[in-house]
Amino acid sequence: MSSIGTGYDLSASQFSPDGRVFQIEYAAKSVENSGTVIGLRGKDGVVLAVEKLITSKLYEPESGTRIFTIDTSIGMAISGMIADGRAVVDIARQEASNYRQQYDRPIPLKQLNDRSVILASWTEENGPEMYMIDPSGVACGYYGCAIGKAKQTAKTEIEKLKLADMTVNELINTAGKIVYQVHDELKDKDFKLELSWVCQASEGRHQLVPEEMY
Repeated sequence: MSSIGTGYDLSASQFSPDGRVFQIEYAAKSVENSGTVIGLRGKDGVVLAVEKLITSKLYEPESGTRIFTIDTSIGMAISGMIADGRAVVDIARQEASNYRQQYDRPIPLKQLNDRSVILASWTEENGPEMYMIDPSGVACGYYGCAIGKAKQTAKTEIEKLKLADMTVNELINTAGKIVYQVHDELKDKDFKLELSWVCQASEGRHQLVPEEMY
C-alpha cells in the first residue's frame, strides 16, 4: 500500500485526494491473482469455464466452486475472493427472486446486470446473452470475455474465434482448451476445470456441463 493510500482505503465509497478508490483497486488486484474465468457466447448458447485452483488435496472435489445458478436460465462465474463473490451471488439471487415474485417471469439479464462477475443467460425471447461486471461496477455485454490472472492470454485466444457462428458444443471444447492452454504448470497450483452452459440444448436451464462432453 502506497503512503497516499493511508487513511483513504477504509471504505469503498472513500476517494483519495487524487480521485482513486483504493478498495476497488484492491478488489481488482485480487481478481488478477485468481484463477482464470472465461465466458463464450455463440449462436445458440453461452458457456462459462473456470480454472478452479486446488489449494489443498484434502478438499472435496465439489468444494470452492466458482460457478453458480442465479435463476433457472441465469448462471454466474466469479473470480477473486470466493467470499466476496458469494455475497454478490446472494444479492443477485434475491433480485431474481423478487422479480419473479412480482412479475411471474424470470428477470431479464440486462436488468439483473444493472442491479448487481460474468453473467450468462439463454431464453427463447432474447437468445444467448452474456455480461461481465468488473470490481468498479462497469458492465458490458460480450461475445467473449476473460478475467483472472491469465486474462490477457485468454483474450488473445478468444479474439481469434468467430463466436457468433459457433455452437455450444464447439464452445465447450474451445473453452476447455483455452483454460488448459493459459494454465501455467510451473507457477500455478493444480486445478479442476469447471464448465457450465445455458442454451437451447439445455432447454434454457443453466447447469454444469456433463463431464463426458469434454
